[in-house]
Amino acid sequence: MAILATGADLVVPSPGVPERHVSIRSALEAGVAVRSEVDLAAERIRVPLVAITGTNGKTTVTELTARMLSASGLVVAAAGNIGRPLIEVEGAGIDPRGDEPDLDVVVAEVSSFQLALTDVFRPRVAVLLAVAEDHTDWHGSFDAYVAAKARIFANQTGGDLLVYDADDPVATGMAAAAPALRTGCSLVPGPEYHLEGDALCARDDVLARTADLRRALPHDIGNSLAAAAAARHVGASPEGVLRALRGFETLPHRVTLVGESGGVRWYDDSKATNPHAALAATRSFERVVLLAGGRNKGLDLGALAQASDHVVSVVAFGEAAGEVEAAFAGIRPVTRIATMHEAVLAAAQAASAGDVVLLSPGCASFDAYDDYAERGDDFSAEVLSLIGSDRSRTP
Repeated sequence: MAILATGADLVVPSPGVPERHVSIRSALEAGVAVRSEVDLAAERIRVPLVAITGTNGKTTVTELTARMLSASGLVVAAAGNIGRPLIEVEGAGIDPRGDEPDLDVVVAEVSSFQLALTDVFRPRVAVLLAVAEDHTDWHGSFDAYVAAKARIFANQTGGDLLVYDADDPVATGMAAAAPALRTGCSLVPGPEYHLEGDALCARDDVLARTADLRRALPHDIGNSLAAAAAARHVGASPEGVLRALRGFETLPHRVTLVGESGGVRWYDDSKATNPHAALAATRSFERVVLLAGGRNKGLDLGALAQASDHVVSVVAFGEAAGEVEAAFAGIRPVTRIATMHEAVLAAAQAASAGDVVLLSPGCASFDAYDDYAERGDDFSAEVLSLIGSDRSRTP
């Protein structure tokens, strides 16, 4: 592979291949250009490009932004890390022979893996959600991870826009160095896009009320504000924004309600593969029986204890069960188990009426599952089997 790379004109690695891989190192040492697929695609797109990154919430904000634009009558494509390669988007100037209609806007989710190897990537609107420790096993350090995320706005100019999470100190610090126009989003008044009472606002204009959202947890509101700020800048109408917010349902495995029995609600948040995501979910509820564990990505799982005031009990599982147990040692009761079946039974024993049982692992799933979706599906199946067979727990 290294020999092939050094003899090429251009190397475009898969996003999963780290920069330290021998083929990439060999190519760079030989003077061969190494660029990500999104970099190649972006320089060919001839319509406004909205790009979204951050540690958590990227897919939700990408989908929601695209729906706001579509509800406003614009022709839009969502691509990138969300599933469809950006370079395959037709109707945006990349492939004029395509059968798709001409697009008005392209919305792309971009990961730190994709951004790390960009040279010219320049979205009309960049969205920087909260940035917390993640993927240090790939990047080598948190600083390198942050530097990769910063590539989303590095090539912007004064006519472009950076939307950022003004409640996150890392994103706010990064935004201060951005060359573009900047607008913040916050759950408190101050930044242009903010929550005031029950109103989602853009300056003095009310975009929606929390009652308009199908779910209004803190991160739902933050995601909605970020999507609205991005979509409005490239042509979304107030009516389109509101229509999309009213119709948007939570994506699977993201604090998704599985069922309720005996006054206990069961939520699948298997997509929470880092402590930052698990903390956000846990803090959304008053009393949580937390299921956490899996394969750690080199992150500090001790951070999970920062939400201990919302946790009544912990069920630890997977390769990182010991680290989860250590995080809550002496703070909250912890039960270590081996299987998801045992985890659900242990959670049921620990939960009382009014509690939430939350699968929010804070870790990757690859110690026992192919991906987070398979893990979430296993959890949901076990929960439904339990509450469906226990008549005493049926509401």
